[in-house]
Amino acid sequence: MTITTHLILVSAQPIPNLTPILDDTLRPRKVIMLVSPDMQERGKALENIYKPRGISVERCMIDDPWDAEHISDRILELLTRYPEGGIALNATGGTKLMSIAAYEAFRSCELPIFYIHPEQDRLIWLSPKKPAVELADRLKLRDYLTAYGASTVEIPRATGVAEPIRQLTRQLITDIDRYAGELGTLNYLAYQANNPRLACEIEEGPRSKPHLWELLELFAAAGLCRIDGHSLRFTDENARFTANGGWLEEHTYDLCLKLKKASDIQDVACNITINRQPAGRAVVKNEIDIGLIRANRLHLIECKTKRFEQGADVLYKLDSLRDLMGGLQGRAMLVSFNALDKSSRARAKELKIRLCCQSELRNLQFHLQTWLTNKR
Repeated sequence: MTITTHLILVSAQPIPNLTPILDDTLRPRKVIMLVSPDMQERGKALENIYKPRGISVERCMIDDPWDAEHISDRILELLTRYPEGGIALNATGGTKLMSIAAYEAFRSCELPIFYIHPEQDRLIWLSPKKPAVELADRLKLRDYLTAYGASTVEIPRATGVAEPIRQLTRQLITDIDRYAGELGTLNYLAYQANNPRLACEIEEGPRSKPHLWELLELFAAAGLCRIDGHSLRFTDENARFTANGGWLEEHTYDLCLKLKKASDIQDVACNITINRQPAGRAVVKNEIDIGLIRANRLHLIECKTKRFEQGADVLYKLDSLRDLMGGLQGRAMLVSFNALDKSSRARAKELKIRLCCQSELRNLQFHLQTWLTNKR
């Protein structure tokens, strides 16, 4: 029997309702969504992903996601339209009662049922018994974030990191101890240059601050700024961003691009802007330094060069964004030029946020690869 239709149970965890659709061997022609009143927005988000791919969508509304009898009646009524079969149940989503009621309805009609393993990223056939299917890794950032409620997703055009910037960031990391004290000063100068001229004055001279001037010359050699006496002027706004701590983000992004093939990264981008507009509320804007998809999971990386007054605040913000846009399987990492105190490190461990800080940055590529390939 050829399966042409999937019945899905819409829930707050939408990815198991997406991955089978994106696998060419499993893709249906139609999706029927079992939707409760509180999952209308999630259903709409999924619909916006299915339809452009030529998959027709039908909504089957249920009044109460905890009323098993009502759910069973709705599904059995729906299945009368499929006397020859051709429909399968994705039992992964919904409330437990939705899943149980749908499972029993499909079992009584001897129709196929499958479940998506949330951590192993594979499809398990519950009925009839067949070998599990390893799902194709086709999910991209835009669809992932849209499925979790983003009304718009702004991803800059994919480009690599320019060679002069790569050379600069490599040298900063190699000589991290030499420039550690002055990178904070450079951050401040870039902040001061937030004006139409993108310019500021350097108070200290080369004799009093030799490492600072070495640092400025490195940025000038990379084409990011010009120095005229004690006057510092940045080439453009992107150059000012790089000097104001963006260099660490660009370094990390460059390493992720290098790891893309070796670590099976499906999609990677930096400077992602997400707008969400929950029903009846104002638009909420979130920004992601680096986002990537591997094994159909969202991985978020936050890069910080400024000292933390409250390290826990950064960790809580990252944890919240991961849960909001990545769901139960989302992962997060904090890449920091400065060290975190003992209590913040303990908090990061508690929140399952991977850290790479200060001198560990010299081995950032290794830390990234270990984090990406570790199943936990």
